[in-house]
Amino acid sequence: MPPKPKTKLAREQFRTLIIDNARDLFVSKGVEAVTMREIAKRIGYSATSIYLHFADKEALLRAICDTDFLKLATTLKEILSIPDPIQRLIAFGEGYAKFALAFPNHYRLMFMTPHLPYNAECSGLQQNNAEQDAYFQLKTVVQDVYEAGGFKTDLHDADLIAQTVWAGMHGVCALQIIMAEDDWVQWRPIDVRLTMMQQLLLSGLLKEKYE
Repeated sequence: MPPKPKTKLAREQFRTLIIDNARDLFVSKGVEAVTMREIAKRIGYSATSIYLHFADKEALLRAICDTDFLKLATTLKEILSIPDPIQRLIAFGEGYAKFALAFPNHYRLMFMTPHLPYNAECSGLQQNNAEQDAYFQLKTVVQDVYEAGGFKTDLHDADLIAQTVWAGMHGVCALQIIMAEDDWVQWRPIDVRLTMMQQLLLSGLLKEKYE
């Protein structure tokens, strides 16, 4: 068994090792089926070593979710500085898809696997925080387009618009992650499918002069 991490850096690296391996196991086997002992065995440590960092499986799962949702928000944050609101909306969709496809296991656990609901008392993240909340970022981007008069006149619910945009991009990403290797469907290139989804969403939401 490897020696117990002693320095702050070593402890942080060990915590990351636990999170990365637990994520893989949760995705491949399901959260309920995985035990702390199994996670420990995979990384070559005792279960006791994991309990020094996480009180139980629920705490570990919340830590993984906090880590991954923060990573997504951090990845998308720079897009918020794009001056044009329409281009900002387009770039946000592209950035979201890029994250999903670059980190499929993160994405599976975040959006495609049943897990614990958000709990403000247990989570290290804050809702409606532009540094930590990717959904709040999306709502901000949508609200900026709305205030610029970009959406069709009968569209007034910014949350509904944000959720529709999210659903569209999620659908393409989820199918790619789950079924890309399935020969039953003759898939068109993922970038083509993502571009078409963006175009369909924008044509349905934006005034003609902004399409």
